[in-house]
This record gives sequence, structure tokens and C-alpha cells, in this order.
Amino acid sequence: MTVIREYGGRPFDEAIAFFRGKLMLPTEHWDDLWGMLHTKAFTVAGAMQTELLADFQGAVDAAIADGTSLGEFRKTFDALVERYGWVYKGGRNWRSRVIYETNLRTSYQAGRYRQMIDPDVTAMRPYWQYRHGGSTHPREQHLDWDGMVLPWDDPWWDTHYPPNGWGCKCFVVTLGPRDMDRMGKDGPDTAPETRYRTIETRDGATIQVPEGIDPGWDYNVGQGDNLLREGV
Repeated sequence: MTVIREYGGRPFDEAIAFFRGKLMLPTEHWDDLWGMLHTKAFTVAGAMQTELLADFQGAVDAAIADGTSLGEFRKTFDALVERYGWVYKGGRNWRSRVIYETNLRTSYQAGRYRQMIDPDVTAMRPYWQYRHGGSTHPREQHLDWDGMVLPWDDPWWDTHYPPNGWGCKCFVVTLGPRDMDRMGKDGPDTAPETRYRTIETRDGATIQVPEGIDPGWDYNVGQGDNLLREGV
């Protein structure tokens, strides 16, 4: 996982601010919270002790703000497991990676979103291009979306702004008129039709999830402030 840094090695202030804006919320299962609620809550499924969750939050904060590596994070993970006697699901390497990479990637993408929607940026670079992140086992739909250019305010980004699932490394770049000229494009593409699949949740409910997106990931991590405006 690439350390969250701006160009020149500076800390990524927007990513740090996004993560530090979260409140701790103990949850038993990963899907106790759904979608955009994760932009305002820091959770580690199964970490029900407040002190344990606080220490995890501090370890992730160090990874985002100071560049702590996955290897260093795993040392902290092991120490916390021993200190609190935490019994968790999954293997140690897998579980520690999920906690580390999920928080770093969502914080990075939220920070990028806040940068890219700056009015000065959208005026000069009004197009966004979806880029596949080079995953070892890529999702077919993510490959299909790779290279697609849409207006920055296209509604498609409300549900398809990355990351779009566990381990998703996709990202978005901004483009201006000159970039479009170099690409031989005289305008943006048309967003593909969103097709849905029906899944059953842990409590037996059925929900519709866009194809190509993991359940619970069909939201824009950068739009968390909408929760406050909507009074959620």
C-alpha cells in the first residue's frame, strides 16, 4: 500500500482531516453500518471495547498522517490483540491488511475528491477519468470502466466513485480541454447504464447493488458531508 502523501512527500491534509472527522462506533459485524455511514464512523468489526477501538483508530491515524507501513501496523495489531485478548475472525495477515488498506484507501480517495471539486479545479479541469488500479485479480466491470471520461458532476460518480469494493485500487484523474484534445476526444463519454443485482443481507432483507460494486460500497466516500446536510 502506498503511503498517503502529496507530491513532494508532504502529508495529505485532506485525507487526514477526513479520517479525523470520524467518530468511534463499536460494531459486531462489518455490515452493522452500511454505505456512506462509514464516512462518519470508525469501526473495526468485532472490536467492541472502546479502549481497543481507540487504539486501532490511533494506529490507523499514524498510518495516514505519518506514513506507517503495513508491516509496522501489523506490529501494533499484534500488540493490541495480546493486550486486550481480542479474538477476531480471519487470519492475522488478512485481517490486519483489511483494516489498514480499507481505511487508507477510503481516506485517500475522500481527500482527492475534496481537492477535485474545488471550484477553481472544476473550472480548469471539468472532466474525470476512471482508471483501473492494476489489481492482481481485476473485476471485469472495473476494467470496462477504465479510461472512461465523464463530467465531474455526472450522477454516475455518486455510486461509482472508487474504491468500489474490498481491495479495489481504482482511482480518478482530472482532465482539462487540452487533455481531451490529446486524447482525440471532442467531449466526455456517456455513463454506462447501471445494472443491479439482488442480494440478501445478513438479517434476511434484500437490496439492490450495482453490478461491479461490492455490497455496501455503492456510495461516494467523498460525499460524507451530505449526511450532515441531510440531517442523517
